[in-house]
Amino acid sequence: MSGVEALVIAVGAIVVIAAATTVAPKVRIAGPLLLVAVGLGVSLLPFVPPIEVDPEIILVGVLPPLLYSAAVSLPAIEFRRDLRPIAGLSVLLVLISSLVLAVFFLWAIPGLGFPLALALGAILSPTDAVATSIAKRLGISRRVVTLLEGESMLNDATSLVLLRTAIAAAGIGSFHVGEFFLSFGWGVVVAVAVGALIGWINLRVRSFISHSAANTAVGFTVPFLAYLPTEQLGGSGLVAAVVAGIVTGQGAARHFTPEQRLSDELNWRTVELMLEGAVFLLMGLELKDLLLDNAGDGLGHAAALAAAALVIVLAVRAVYVGLLVAFQSTRARRLQRERLDAITARIDLIHPPERGAPSVTAPHRTRRLGRIRARLSRAYADLDYYSASPLGGKHGAVIVWAGMRGVVTLAAAQTLPRETDERSLVVFVAFLVAVGSLMLQGLTLPGVVRLLRMPRVPEQVIGSEQDALDDELREAASGAVAGARVSRRDGSPFDDAFLTDVGPRLTEPPDDGGARVVDRLELRLALIRVMRDRLEEVSRSGRFSTAALRHALAQLDADQLGLELRLDDEEN
Repeated sequence: MSGVEALVIAVGAIVVIAAATTVAPKVRIAGPLLLVAVGLGVSLLPFVPPIEVDPEIILVGVLPPLLYSAAVSLPAIEFRRDLRPIAGLSVLLVLISSLVLAVFFLWAIPGLGFPLALALGAILSPTDAVATSIAKRLGISRRVVTLLEGESMLNDATSLVLLRTAIAAAGIGSFHVGEFFLSFGWGVVVAVAVGALIGWINLRVRSFISHSAANTAVGFTVPFLAYLPTEQLGGSGLVAAVVAGIVTGQGAARHFTPEQRLSDELNWRTVELMLEGAVFLLMGLELKDLLLDNAGDGLGHAAALAAAALVIVLAVRAVYVGLLVAFQSTRARRLQRERLDAITARIDLIHPPERGAPSVTAPHRTRRLGRIRARLSRAYADLDYYSASPLGGKHGAVIVWAGMRGVVTLAAAQTLPRETDERSLVVFVAFLVAVGSLMLQGLTLPGVVRLLRMPRVPEQVIGSEQDALDDELREAASGAVAGARVSRRDGSPFDDAFLTDVGPRLTEPPDDGGARVVDRLELRLALIRVMRDRLEEVSRSGRFSTAALRHALAQLDADQLGLELRLDDEEN
């Protein structure tokens, strides 16, 4: 293939992905299914040659940035609160599903071998983030959305580590349980360490790069910088990319500028759209050859295997989620609140708030007690969250039915080496499970929610939370002006008379000449810095959701960018 032909194909693929993304909502067909259909239609054209893609391209070039992009947007507060159920869904459920599927495929495909059967189970185990986007539009409990989102981000890493370990075992022709779990554990530990280090370095280095284009270019290398050294050390580069994404996402508000955050969000959203679309389009292009390789009785056999596998993963998921919901103990929450009340009362007895003259040791003790009170406040906020969003049987049913397979299943299937026995059958079964799951569960999930008569999250609840957060930020700005605790970007103070005049209006002081306009813009920028600092403090308290915090941060960033442009115009 010449360079011109490759360029034409790449441009055509981008146009098709963009068009499918635009058209899909209007025709009420899932975008991934539309791309698969387009790919299949193109592959049937007589002049289109067979499409073969090196699995290494998918493994190294597609999956690291795809998983990194998803991890960057992880909701930190809700993720911390439901870490145990998310970890169970992401790790334990994937392992159980993979083992059950492996036993089934060993029985259903004679001569497959346990390592390859386990690899196929690992390919079919992870859920897709498509479910999260559908659930958000349905207005169901935000806690359910968080569980689905956290699961879809992290179970990919678990399944891909399992797949990598199983393929390695298949390559050496033997399987030892001890060596398998040792390899699995080493792959995860090394990945977490390297990924966290790369994420930390990414935050520090990019905070010093002021050129936006150069900063974006460095950001694109992060998932690969996490992936490559981890693979050399025998760990899972994909897990490292996920960890680097989580570290970057949680530190972006503190270390990046508004322009960097906005650029990252838009660029990674574009990358994610293109890579996901490319995987589905590629699967459609390869479908013709898969159909030919499994022609005759093989098609019916593959369809039966796929249907049985889908029933198995849903059944295992239903049992696991049922137990998860059953073990959500309200009594344990009540006992925990009683224990927190007792600790708070003991602290108030020893050191009553705002009482007594400070001693020599008071500053140190006050800081320590302040940290303890902050932890208690966060624990109370967590309990309020659990009480306001309990998990019931209806929520469990939605979590089960929303566990559809998608892009990672398709991409992981294509990473199998070309020389793998029964590769065509394995890839075709994975394709049928992914597409069948998207069609069956994705198209019927809204109907399931309506059938269960689940209440929508009231818009006024979301709006009231946002209003409360905005009020707190404005209060911080008012206090900073009243106490003259604001300064210009160069560190010089504002004139006291100006602050006194502007104080009651804050953002709308009188426009009395060019100098006053510059002072007004500088003041508003200073207030944005104060509100952003307050937002960071509030984010640690746990009183507001990640969605509300990110919305407030986005508003502050947009205001700052607009003000800086106006200030540059005034100064020039």
